[in-house]
Amino acid sequence: MDTNALMMPVECDIRVFDELDRLFGRDVAELVVPSAVLDELDRLESGHGEAATAASVGKDLAGRCRVVETNVSYADDAIVELATDGEFDYVVTNDAPLRDRLLSHGVHVVSRQGESNLGITAP
Repeated sequence: MDTNALMMPVECDIRVFDELDRLFGRDVAELVVPSAVLDELDRLESGHGEAATAASVGKDLAGRCRVVETNVSYADDAIVELATDGEFDYVVTNDAPLRDRLLSHGVHVVSRQGESNLGITAP
């Protein structure tokens, strides 16, 4: 899960975990978040307005995920690193440039499709 996926409940009014349950069933194997994403949420949370609120909610939601370390500190690069090493099957993001990077590497992407739903885009 990337930063904006964790911020979707506030920014897009999407119940991310409910939507993942709908797409994959209740037995989703494991949700992970790179530590670089937590760092990004920390930076955003220190600001003001909706982004800070969304980041705070995102940090709370990240508590449902396993935090993993990567060799890079930029969140998008950390997501790509984890997704392309073959350990994970899907990435949840609503970031169009990141989605395009992932799809070009053959990674399935879960993102917003419609008003308040998530859907899967295959490479």
